[in-house]
Amino acid sequence: MPAIYLNHVSVSAKNLDESTRFYEELLGMERIPTPNFGGNVQWLRIGAQQLHLAEREVTINNLNHFGITVDDFVSVYRRAKETGILNDRMQGYHLCELPDGNVQLYVKDPAGNTLEINHPDVNTLPDDIRADVTRLVDAFPQSDSNLKAKLYVEPEDARV
Repeated sequence: MPAIYLNHVSVSAKNLDESTRFYEELLGMERIPTPNFGGNVQWLRIGAQQLHLAEREVTINNLNHFGITVDDFVSVYRRAKETGILNDRMQGYHLCELPDGNVQLYVKDPAGNTLEINHPDVNTLPDDIRADVTRLVDAFPQSDSNLKAKLYVEPEDARV
């Protein structure tokens, strides 16, 4: 089987400049050269992958989202809370601990897209942030199979 990895995610932006600044300021993404597609489009670098923003009018679905891991989850969480972009509409809570101890934070970008910010260990977070966490095992019953789920998986090559 050929090697497969995620190259980019593309989301809609109602105002391209506003959305571009949001991703630069909150997550430190970097603008990179973008081809002319005949409309307002901006590509951003996020590690080895990219986020593509395309300015257009669309209705955003709360359940569609993409997830990223950041180097400084605590500062992103605090800024998201301070700026009022936490998204409780995704699941009924904005900060969730998965059964394996990973954490998911849901925020909204300026166009209304949901972004999931991931952190590998709830126990490394400050007490005030942990107090804001909803534990998935408390919110919904988890089967034995559910309890084996891992947000962070090793690449295929690492398992051989």
